[in-house]
Amino acid sequence: MTIMMRGFAAALAVLSVSMPLAACSDERQLTVHSDTGEHRFTVEIVDTPESRAKGLMYRQELAPDAGMLFDFLAERDVSFWMRNTFIPLDMVFIRADGVIANVHVNARPHDVTSIPSDGPVQFVLEIPGGRSVELGIEAGDTVSHDRIPAAE
Repeated sequence: MTIMMRGFAAALAVLSVSMPLAACSDERQLTVHSDTGEHRFTVEIVDTPESRAKGLMYRQELAPDAGMLFDFLAERDVSFWMRNTFIPLDMVFIRADGVIANVHVNARPHDVTSIPSDGPVQFVLEIPGGRSVELGIEAGDTVSHDRIPAAE
């Protein structure tokens, strides 16, 4: 076997091992576990200052099972507003351990009033306005996602 063929074979072996692992992980899927059941959302991840600053601004719609997961990379007090946001949103504030700290329901479009977390959180899930009430999502429920360790 030539050196070139050995290199190709080695690369193929690495790909065949790593591809199934990559297929097992899907950061777009998030599940909220509540007394009313398992509620799945397809989420966009925002984890840079620029992407967090833009969030869902200027969006005209958001599917009922869609959302945006803000990852602040460490727990801290956070606050949101609705400037340049055209659709009502529920904000689900989540601690690093996956436990929901608080939920703000139906944040009003274009409102610049501060919407704070109830204490330090690492994540905020934004979903369509009123959806948390419709699904029975509340403080104390847990969230699972590739970025969130399993809640105890």
